[in-house]
Amino acid sequence: MRLTDIWRSNAKPTLSFELFPARSEKAAVNLEMTIDALAALGPDFVSVTFGAGGSTRQGSLQLLKKLKHEKGLEILAYFACYGLGPEEITAVLDDYLAIGVENVLAVRGDEPREGEFLPHPDSLAHASDLVAFIRPKYDFCIGVAAYPEGHIDAPSVEQDLEYLKLKVDQGADYIITNYCYDNQFFFEFVDRCRQAGIEVPILPGVMPIYSVKMMEMLAGMCGATITDEIRKGIAALPEDDKQALLAFGIEFGTRQCAELLQSGMPGIHIYTMDRSPSSLGIVQNLQAQGLL
Repeated sequence: MRLTDIWRSNAKPTLSFELFPARSEKAAVNLEMTIDALAALGPDFVSVTFGAGGSTRQGSLQLLKKLKHEKGLEILAYFACYGLGPEEITAVLDDYLAIGVENVLAVRGDEPREGEFLPHPDSLAHASDLVAFIRPKYDFCIGVAAYPEGHIDAPSVEQDLEYLKLKVDQGADYIITNYCYDNQFFFEFVDRCRQAGIEVPILPGVMPIYSVKMMEMLAGMCGATITDEIRKGIAALPEDDKQALLAFGIEFGTRQCAELLQSGMPGIHIYTMDRSPSSLGIVQNLQAQGLL
């Protein structure tokens, strides 16, 4: 089912999760348990990432097939175009069609960090180019990514919004945002979008706090602000107490998601990092409050 149809027909906000393909046998076992735990929560859809330069192409396809055909879940297929030529892009999209994908998230993607990678000379430079490539050839429901605090490589927040507007003008049907720990960034971002004439659904991404190291690393990579509230809250916890940090993250994530949902957002999209305890705790709290 197309995501835009889900949002139109749902009486309640949507719940969705992001997963990525496992890269080892141990990770595959953990992923299987995570999928079962999250599927029991009844998500409206589950997204699967696509590695830089097509590095997880087959793994992404296999995971999408498992989620759709074995688990009976609605799926959203990421597609990162960096370095891929038109024939490779077409081949991936045709593979998606063949397994019943209706929804894609079109992103540029980053340069692969491992090994030597030579981009195709005719590769697409921007996500807006990918949307323009897909729209006339396929009937996918196309989403694009956005950054409430601005993309880390963008010259300004204003310029970043112009790039987003171009993606929507090229045919994007909805937007899924990167996470931010301060909802005010998200609310202000939505206001800027609406003032700029961007009227498609905007779904907030949420990143639970998994560990201090991961939190710092991810924030550094994407430019997300770690708030004073979070830093003070973590500093007050017993040192190296993983259970205390888990509980703190679930409590913070619950409050953040509750505020987003109560403000009228179409749903929440949780970046699981292929782990389930934090997502389970947050979602069960929200369900107990009648928000999902």
